[in-house]
Amino acid sequence: MHGQVKWFDPAKGFGFVVSDQSQSDIFLHANVLRKFGQGSIADGSGITVKVRQTHRGLEAVEVLAIEPPAGSTFALSEDTAFATSAKIAALPMETGRVEWFDKGKGFGFANVFGRHEDVVIHVEVLRQSGCADLQAGKARGLGRVAGKQGRRAVQGVSWETAVRRGF
Repeated sequence: MHGQVKWFDPAKGFGFVVSDQSQSDIFLHANVLRKFGQGSIADGSGITVKVRQTHRGLEAVEVLAIEPPAGSTFALSEDTAFATSAKIAALPMETGRVEWFDKGKGFGFANVFGRHEDVVIHVEVLRQSGCADLQAGKARGLGRVAGKQGRRAVQGVSWETAVRRGF
C-alpha cells in the first residue's frame, strides 16, 4: 500500500500511515523502518509498505519506498534558485557514514568514503529526504554539492535505497 506518514515518534518507536487504499490507519513500528535503513521518518513523507491484517488492524511489515513530503524544494547552493525533488534526485550520489548529527542544533557531518573533507547535513535536508533524524555510524547515500562554506548534502537516502538505485 502507498500512503503518507501521519506522524512518527522515534522516542515512542512507532507512528501511523494514512492511505486511500485503507479506511483505517496503518501502524508503523520503528523496527520496520530500521530494516529499511532508517531510524525515523518525517511527517508527511510518502511511503509504500507491505501490510498485514492483525486483530488490532493493519500493520506495516516491510517498507518498500519512501518519498520526501509533497512540494519539497531545496536550494542547491547559496546563490541558486530552489530545485525540485526530481532535480535533486538526479544529482550524483556519494557513500558517506554519519560522523555525528544533532537534531537540536539542526545539522551534523558525514565522512565520505575516499575523501578527506566532510559533508554537512542540515536537518531540513533530512526532512526533504523523508527522514527525521540520523544515528552516528550509519551509512547513507548523499547527493551533495559544493557551496561557499564547503561540501553539503542536498539529499540523504538510506544505504538500502542507495544500493537499490545502483550507485
